[in-house]
Amino acid sequence: MGEEMSALAPPASRPALLLLSSSTIHGRGYLDHAERAIRDFLASAGPVLFVPYALHDRDAYADKTCRRFARMGLELSSLHAASDPREAIASASAFFAGGGNTFRLLRELAGRGLLEPMRERVRSGAFYVGSSAGTNLAGPTIRTTNDMPIVSPVSLDSLGLVPFQLNPHYVDADPASTHMGETREERIRQFHEEPENRAPVLALRESAWLRRDGEALRVGGEGGARLFEAGRPPREVPAAADISFLLRNP
Repeated sequence: MGEEMSALAPPASRPALLLLSSSTIHGRGYLDHAERAIRDFLASAGPVLFVPYALHDRDAYADKTCRRFARMGLELSSLHAASDPREAIASASAFFAGGGNTFRLLRELAGRGLLEPMRERVRSGAFYVGSSAGTNLAGPTIRTTNDMPIVSPVSLDSLGLVPFQLNPHYVDADPASTHMGETREERIRQFHEEPENRAPVLALRESAWLRRDGEALRVGGEGGARLFEAGRPPREVPAAADISFLLRNP
């Protein structure tokens, strides 16, 4: 029921987040499956600042996203076109961090000195919508992304807007597959094999999303999620599930 929750003005240090597994799902156009959720979430927000750094052609990406948001009745401008990016972040009422390559997205934001200002702006009241790479960015680190490290960020530490790791685009193992490589579940288990990696991992299936309003956290969309915790079997998280306990157990 996350898509039906009314937008709330987020109190300081309690972020308002909408984290999509994907921007596009099979048979639907760009953001079509999540339009209702985005419109509802941003109903009380002002203009949206788009973060396009996960893709190489930022002009084309910004143009596509600007047109899509306009169809939702939402005003959007792109951070890469701002004359003063720090000021644009400081004055933003809402962000949309789009999908692409998570390593590229993090390197660009951190390298430009924009990661910390964005973190503080969201924690002080700006709404944050992420999709795919933008969703990965909301966790403490990007260590559980599926992406290839095509560039090297100085650090894998990210925004830390939730105290657990995220894995968008989660795909369940196909028992009929002849592929002999690791499944997504096996890769997440490998993450937890390392002693420094104790944070839970919430894996979002393609048409699912996560919504945070202050200390309330719910899974929305379709498909649900899987929760991986060190030393415990994975748990199914159905659509509309309340998982606010994850915010209280960092």
